[in-house]
This record gives sequence, C-alpha cells and structure tokens, in this order.
Amino acid sequence: MLKEYTHICHGTCSQQVTIVYDDETHIINKVQFVRGCNGNTQGVAKLCEGQTLENVRDTLLGIKCGPRPTSCPNELALGISEILEK
Repeated sequence: MLKEYTHICHGTCSQQVTIVYDDETHIINKVQFVRGCNGNTQGVAKLCEGQTLENVRDTLLGIKCGPRPTSCPNELALGISEILEK
C-alpha cells in the first residue's frame, strides 16, 4: 500500500520534501521537493525512484551544502529516518 510522508526541511533552500513509498516493500515511488535548486532536487528525486528507503537514507545521510550543516539530500534522508522510526 502506498503511503505519503512530508518532512519539513530546516537549514536548506527546500522548504519540504514529500516521499511516496510502498509501506510493505519500502520502495520509493516518488519524491518531491518544494523549492530548492530545481535541477538538483529533480535529479535527486528521480534517482530515488525504485530504491528502498533504507538504501536512499544510508546513501544521502550526512551530505552537507557548502558551509551548511545539512543539504536537500540530507533532509530527504532525515525524512526517511522519521518514516523508518515509526
């Protein structure tokens, strides 16, 4: 069954990221960022489709944007962590 989760971003150009995923298989169906660097967020979103929540989280967690302690990909990973903690 597909579920949708929205994570509110902190410290990035993106305001939020919505993740649509299969609750049983943990496969990501769609990722959509609100705001942020349009080309980069579209690219990250497209690369996540068909991947597992765990794989994307492990790959993106800890990525920084310049001097910022976070990034749009890291915020996506944090959102996925919130999903997996439930």
